[in-house]
Amino acid sequence: MLEKLFKLSENNTSIKTEMLAGLATFLTMAYIIVVNPAILSTDGTGMDFGGVFVATIIAAVIGCLIMGLYANWPIGLAPGMGLNAFFAFGVIFGMGYTYQQALAAVFIAGLAFLLLSVTPARAWIINSIPKSMKFGVGAGIGLFLAIIGLKNAGIVVDNPATLVGLGDVTSMPVILAAVGFAAMAILDKRGIPGSIIIGILLVSIIAWMTGVSSIDGVVGSIPPAVHAFQLDFSLVATSGFIGVAFAFLFVDFFDTAGTLTSVANLTGKVDQDGKVDGIGRAVLADSVATTVGALAGTSNTTSYIESGAGIKEGGKTGLTAVTVALLFAICLFLAPLAQSIPAFATAPALVFVATFFLKNLRDIEWDDVSEYAPAVLAAILMPLTFSIAHGIALGFIAYVVIKALSGRASDLNAGSIVIGALSLLYYIV
Repeated sequence: MLEKLFKLSENNTSIKTEMLAGLATFLTMAYIIVVNPAILSTDGTGMDFGGVFVATIIAAVIGCLIMGLYANWPIGLAPGMGLNAFFAFGVIFGMGYTYQQALAAVFIAGLAFLLLSVTPARAWIINSIPKSMKFGVGAGIGLFLAIIGLKNAGIVVDNPATLVGLGDVTSMPVILAAVGFAAMAILDKRGIPGSIIIGILLVSIIAWMTGVSSIDGVVGSIPPAVHAFQLDFSLVATSGFIGVAFAFLFVDFFDTAGTLTSVANLTGKVDQDGKVDGIGRAVLADSVATTVGALAGTSNTTSYIESGAGIKEGGKTGLTAVTVALLFAICLFLAPLAQSIPAFATAPALVFVATFFLKNLRDIEWDDVSEYAPAVLAAILMPLTFSIAHGIALGFIAYVVIKALSGRASDLNAGSIVIGALSLLYYIV
């Protein structure tokens, strides 16, 4: 049955290889079952840690199953980093939305993503966005994650005179956060799978043993899915809601496109003409996962670049993704343990993940100021305004204006102009 379903022989792989690859992928992305609930249940969002924990696993399990059984790709999916931070800090805290309204925006973005996935518009949009802006947005998300992580660790604090300042670096939470970050970097450098989740657990165990934090609850109990089907569409016709949904869609769409393209190169799915075999099904699986995730009660679900760890272990088919789904499902019984993990243990994970996102900066076209200036502006504005949406909008407005008035109007295409115009309307209307 597995041979027929996943075409193992055709892909020159085996059940054992695929399952080991699934384990490797799971270990590298398992941190999300702790980090995502920690971010979305930050005091003031109105969301419950246990409820988000369940939603995170439901989204991951369904996303991985669709990717494995329908697309037959060795890709793990789960709520994405960056978009979860934008959901909590940008949309709920920054714009005053309720979490129900924010979930509605994610759902609409998922439906739009689904529509794009089954039409020729998918390729047109991917090709329309300037490369430098893609890289700038990616780097900006990294900076956004970094400042949130540093804040949660107590390393960066509010300072009335300078906006931000250095926290008490001699406090145990800050010291343990630093230990966690160092452990993640060292383990990753040594090629040990699961460096992030190991770092989180290491800091948590030290905190529990020293009394800095405590363990609550009984492992084995499953929290209720209190955020399932809690969507509020009351703002759907407003320009602000449309802008938020567009930001969710933009980041999710291009993050998915970039991840799938990278993975396709590793798995030999790219033919001699540069076309990716089966990418339509993979993108469709991703878009459905975002829609289902919103219904379950979490921010955008996306394909994980960490899937490369499983591919390095030999994963080539959807059986790898199905294995990841099964491992996520088992984690449903670990909710009380996950809820006991302190914020300063997950904070270094945010900063460490941010370092991956910042790699985007090296690929910006640094020889052309009309390319790098708008891209850098978008990246800088995201952490400083605490909003991915503002970074995208102002970055694209700057891109169109600078290109048009510097004699490079020919570089502009319909996609860039439309996004720039919509961004301008976002502030005017």
